[in-house]
Parts: sequence; C-alpha cells; structure tokens
Amino acid sequence: MSAKLDVKRTALLIVDLQNDFLHADGAYARGRANLPGSAALIANMKSVADAMRVAGGWIVSTQFTLVPGRGGEPLISPHLKQLRPFLRKGDFQPGAWGHNLIDELAPADFTIEKVAYSAFYMTRLEFVLRKVGIDTLLVGGIVTNGGVASTLRDAHVRDFHAMLLTDGCAAFSKEAHEASIASLGTIAPKLTCAEAAALINAA
Repeated sequence: MSAKLDVKRTALLIVDLQNDFLHADGAYARGRANLPGSAALIANMKSVADAMRVAGGWIVSTQFTLVPGRGGEPLISPHLKQLRPFLRKGDFQPGAWGHNLIDELAPADFTIEKVAYSAFYMTRLEFVLRKVGIDTLLVGGIVTNGGVASTLRDAHVRDFHAMLLTDGCAAFSKEAHEASIASLGTIAPKLTCAEAAALINAA
C-alpha cells in the first residue's frame, strides 16, 4: 500500500452499486438474488466516498446497463438470461430508478454506463479519467469475481495505478470473493476501506 496519495489524481471507482442490484425494491431482490453482506459493503464504501468528497477527490460510478431494444425489451446476453431469468423490461434501464447509484453513495462526479463486466469495455471511462488527470483508482463494488475483477485487470493493462478495496467489494459466495481477492493481489495493492479513508485524510 502506498504511503502517499495524490487525491486530486485519484478516483474512487464504484462498480455497479445500483438500486436494481442492492435495494429491497430492486430487480435482484425481486428475483431473490440478494447479495450477502450488502449493508456492510455499503457502509464501508460510504466511508471512502465521504473522505473523497471532503478531500476534493473524484467519484466515478459505473452502472450495469440493459439497453432497451425495440418496444423497450432489454437486450440481454444469453448467459445472463440463463443465470438471471427474472430480469425483465425496465430493469437496469438508463434513466430509471433501478439503474441509479444507490442513495448512500450518490452523487458521483461521472456516471459510466457499461454493458459487460469491465467498465472499460466499449465505454468512455478511460477518456474521462485521462481528461481530468486521474491516474490512480480505488476500486470497489460488485461482484468481486465479475465487474470488479474485470475492471481492475483492464485498469492494470492501461497503466492506471489501481488499488483493490478488499471490504469494499462482495460476491454471491464467500469462496468466490476470497478467491478473487487472492488472485487480484498479484496485479493490485490491497487495502481496506478504513485504510483507504486514512490515506485520503492524510493526503
């Protein structure tokens, strides 16, 4: 873990912490696909977001998106449709409540729609980060072995200094979360949200 942090060149990258994933009235709760430990995850990430705002750092929210097709029916990849058959018209739709970043972490400085695991895939994320001079990322969100892992790996190959918030992400199983944390440690420094907040406050 770095002893110094240039907050002006750092962004908290929040991966997919959206109402449809986490809220009791969201799509995943309706489909009984609740994420274990979500309350602690949100509280941990809020501590980092609050510190970033006070210090003048950046907050970027990436938001999983189901693009509405003809008649508003969402364009869903076959593997996701098989995994989450409960997804329906209006879920994760741009501009809809379910698509939004959860209230506890809002607002973000930038919102990036994404259609795949990595927040860099076919999005404007890298453009935005380069334009405002960000070279360091504190990465957290869901799920550890999906969007978080893919985004972190893509950040690494793009020469961003990405750090993984170990208690700022979660998966649908403890085993998947822990295995991903272990494997991602080979490409990114790991720190807790409390450690990240302390780095920000000391900057």
